[in-house]
Amino acid sequence: MAAGVATSAGPKAYLSRRYRLSASHRLHTEAYSADENRAVYGKCNNPHGHGHNYAVEVTLGGPVDAGTGMVCDLGELDAFARRNLLERFDGMNLNTLEAFSEQVSTTENFTAEVYRIFQGFTGAKVVRVRIEETGNNSFEYAE
Repeated sequence: MAAGVATSAGPKAYLSRRYRLSASHRLHTEAYSADENRAVYGKCNNPHGHGHNYAVEVTLGGPVDAGTGMVCDLGELDAFARRNLLERFDGMNLNTLEAFSEQVSTTENFTAEVYRIFQGFTGAKVVRVRIEETGNNSFEYAE
């Protein structure tokens, strides 16, 4: 192997960080009639929407930096999350956002969108996103 070329071989460490945000949504698709939407989404199809206090857990993995002893800089991770997650989604109606203009704003789709966003974080590789919607419902998206 050429000098200076990194490989993915070797041990990895994992870091999970939690963020909290509140957002609303209405589960609805134009592909269904009003009756079909009510049958599929039940009370979550309320025309006025409903809200959740989401707990978003992002897990990143990578080698431990020999100098810092960390997988990534937490300050950089938090700044990325503030700009790309919290400022974008906290206090918002998910249905009004571009990310959900072509898909239903289910928490499954929200989880996949958060995963896609964190793929843009360069400090470590996102390996999993878990979103707790309620005490009974949580969703994961992973590689």
